[in-house]
Amino acid sequence: MYAVFEDGSHQFRVSEGDVVNIEYREIALGATFELTKILLVVRDGDIQVGLPTLEGARIITEVVGEDSIKTMKQYFRRRKNSIRLKGHRQHYVKVRIKSILLAGQ
Repeated sequence: MYAVFEDGSHQFRVSEGDVVNIEYREIALGATFELTKILLVVRDGDIQVGLPTLEGARIITEVVGEDSIKTMKQYFRRRKNSIRLKGHRQHYVKVRIKSILLAGQ
């Protein structure tokens, strides 16, 4: 069984027990929360597709940590004595998928 959900501008395909990095939220470590923008659920060959989302479906997750990725971009123009270095750090929340629930569960 797996599901596809949307968070921010990204879509994730997850099963129960998977760990994924999603957009940063201020949530305490160990806390649980629900993701409600579920686009697709496949269970035992039965496919349910939302138009655009499945009403009542949700994914229960548990926060297991925080993560960040630092990217560096360097501009260099030869023979002009111009070097520019820019950096950006993107923060994420690492969550574990506890259960995938359909409407009425």
